[in-house]
Order: sequence, then C-alpha cells, then structure tokens
Amino acid sequence: MPFIPLNPIMTLSPLSQYQALSQISLQPDAAQSVALQALDSLYYQLRSSGNDHDIKGIYLWGDVGRGKTFLMDLFYQSITNTPKLRLHFHRFMAMLHQRLNQTTGIRDPLTHIAKDIAQQYRLICFDEFFVADIGDAILLARLFETLFAEGVILVATSNITISELYKGGLQLDRFLPTIELLKHHTQEIHLNGSVDHRLSAYSACDQQHHLQSGTALHNPLFTLPSKLDALSVFHLLKHNAALAIDKNKPFKANIISICQRPIPIKNAIDTLAWFEFDALCNGPRSALDYIELAGQFKAILLSEVPALGGEIRSWIKARGTEDGVIATSTGERQLAYSIQDDPTRRFISLVDELYDQKVCLIIHSHIPLENLYQGGALSFEFKRTYSRLIEMRRWL
Repeated sequence: MPFIPLNPIMTLSPLSQYQALSQISLQPDAAQSVALQALDSLYYQLRSSGNDHDIKGIYLWGDVGRGKTFLMDLFYQSITNTPKLRLHFHRFMAMLHQRLNQTTGIRDPLTHIAKDIAQQYRLICFDEFFVADIGDAILLARLFETLFAEGVILVATSNITISELYKGGLQLDRFLPTIELLKHHTQEIHLNGSVDHRLSAYSACDQQHHLQSGTALHNPLFTLPSKLDALSVFHLLKHNAALAIDKNKPFKANIISICQRPIPIKNAIDTLAWFEFDALCNGPRSALDYIELAGQFKAILLSEVPALGGEIRSWIKARGTEDGVIATSTGERQLAYSIQDDPTRRFISLVDELYDQKVCLIIHSHIPLENLYQGGALSFEFKRTYSRLIEMRRWL
C-alpha cells in the first residue's frame, strides 16, 4: 500500500485512521486486523504511560506488498506526544557507521551513541529490517542492548521473522542474544494476507485505463523494454506535469559530487536527472550516496540497465571480512555468488532509498521488468525491489 501524506485524519489513532480512509479510497484487508489492533493498543499505551519501560514494541513481518510499511506509517503519523524517529533500516545503518567513524577517543562508542539516541527518541520505527552482514550483526547486538535498557520502543517491518533475521550468517551465535532481545521487547505479528497491494493497485490502474481508452497501456516511460531511446525519454519527462520541472533551470556539468565523490551524469534539468546504471551501481557506492542523491532530485532516469543476477558460482575463498570499524575473522570458506551481485545489491539499495524519499525512478532498459533479475543469490531481496518498482509506475 502507498504511503499516505499527513492530513487531518492522521490526528486519529491508527485504527480510526484506517477506518476513515476505508470510507474514502482504501480497500480494507482483513489480514491486517491483528496488526491494526496491536498498533492501536500501542498508540494508547504511549499516550498514557509516561516513562513506563515495560511497553513492548511491534515487529511486523510478511511477504512484500502486504501493507507493513503502510500500517507502520499510519501509526507513526498518529504519534504526537512522543519523541520519535522513522527511518529505512539501511539508512539507519549508514548513519550508524558514519557516527562511529566520527566518534574517536570514546571508550565504548556504541553505548555512547545508543544513549544519545535514547535521549532524543523514545520511539524508533524501522522499515525493512534485515541483517545480512557480520559487521552489522555485531554492531546491532551491542546497540539494541543499550537502547532497550534505556526504554526505547521499537516498531519495525521486515520480510522475515525475527528468528531468521541473520539465519545462516557468519558467527550467528554472536547475534542470537539480539534475537532474544527483539523477541522479548516486541510483539511479533505475521501479516500473512494473500494480496500484494502494490501489484493489485497497479493492475487496477491498468484495467481502468484499458476501459477508458479501449487500448492497452503502452506508456514508454513505464514499459520495459522501452521503444524510445533514453534521450527521448528524458525529453518526455521534462514535460510530465506530475514532475513540475522548471525548464529554465538546466544543469550543464557532466560530473556531480555526491558524498564528496564525483559521479558522471548524462543530463539534468531542475530536479530531474539522468544517470547511466554504471555511474550509480558500479564502483564504490554506498547507501550514503543514495541518501544524498535522493535529497537532490525528485525524479531519476536510469539508463543502460543490464540483466541482473544470473548463474551463481562458488569461486572465492574468504579468510576475513571487514565492515566499517568492525573487523572479524571468518576462517577459510567457499563463497557462492554471481558476478552481478555487487551492482545488484547497490541497485536494491538505490531503489529502497528513492522509494523511501518518494523520488520517481524511471528505468530505461532493453530487458522487460519481469526479467530484469534473472535468478541468483539475491532472489529474496529482489522480490521486494520488483514490488516497489511496480508501485513507482503509478507515481507519474
């Protein structure tokens, strides 16, 4: 379900908001009722509890498009009397690594950071909670222990249950106490509905257009493969009313600086930018790059997007890993991955950040969207990306 901007309805409790929106445009989903009741209960607890440390947060998990983010955002926007923070989880981790790198001369920087967060916020909402890296797993193990001890309440969404957050990861035993902490401090709720609201919403849009025009929807901006070259698509986007581009604000440079690093740019005008895939998804890029990029533009055309994923190969022996400020020993083992895994991970991170900041992403590729990811080690993660790309089609 799409994020709904703040309006007078948002002064109501989450359940009251949901019921009000159901009278306007929202199609109710009975599978969301348990989560709604839990969020509503938490809303009233926060209104009356003061500094009660015994309040449990909520962990919503389920398949893509089941309304997890939508429900969490209803709850988040209803909270007006509690210091709060809402972030996509990969953005939070990027910020955490950045703060660690800036924290020098402090004996226990993670405890210091966690207490600082707890002083600022009582409620933290994470979207797309997922742990796949040993460095992040170790950081979170130490961070959450302090956050929960300080009385911070967590509401999170994820595609997987708490028990599988770091399933099969290196040194899993070091993350098991964190799993137990999350189970103790949150109510775990499975959104197990059968409807992917993103896909069904786009399908309904297609059907309405078909009924009104008598023809199938063949908008080159949203159909892959595109029948137009990327330059033609860029010129079409300049005239798209939804983007409200100021054509008197051209961008003449062929390089822009993101996080103090140069990135080639094909063209730009006002808040519309055109990049090639390699510029954003190959090379040393991180979530911090995409956070800054999303803050500069309202629409991005991404061209030359290749087939992603592919055959998985086992050909690297790992003797150790290093992430941020945490270094760990992994021992010697064989790793299985595709040669396109690294750019695919960056593409997934890019889509997540653009989606979270409501930046339109227009893809120009010779490969149909449904075939863009051609199988491999990131099939689970890309399922969410595909669903988000489908929803993005309705933003223009």
